[in-house]
Amino acid sequence: MIVQTSCTSFQQNLLSGLENFAVGTPYTYKIALYNANANLNQTTSAYTNVNEVTGSGYTAGGKALVISTPPTQNNQVNITYVSFNPVTWTGAITARGALVYNATTGAACFVLNFGSDKMSSNSFTINFPTANASSAILTLGTTSSSINYSSPD
Repeated sequence: MIVQTSCTSFQQNLLSGLENFAVGTPYTYKIALYNANANLNQTTSAYTNVNEVTGSGYTAGGKALVISTPPTQNNQVNITYVSFNPVTWTGAITARGALVYNATTGAACFVLNFGSDKMSSNSFTINFPTANASSAILTLGTTSSSINYSSPD
């Protein structure tokens, strides 16, 4: 089963300073495609080739991502976001989801679920959402804060 989510290890890596989407980042990020039999979710910690798509025009490991919008702050809603350029493969491809991962370290970042098998006979393209605080592919932040307190009664 493919569950669209950020990976727990990615969240930990972000807070530990082990990911970098800024201009000039030393890391290469990639996107790999998977068939419906893949098991990708929040516990996915690294790139895997198990149930990765095969076929003409697709190479194991996927394609490198180009950061189109480096970390950008929207102070009005307390959100920082990142986005990528579209990625295209040529050839016949059927995919149910994808994994974005740090190809330099192998660490998983986040999982995309396409909702159903997506098929192409000539060209398979992933277009990322508009790069803004409400719809970018990767957003961090919150519009409100809260503190939970329990009385020791």
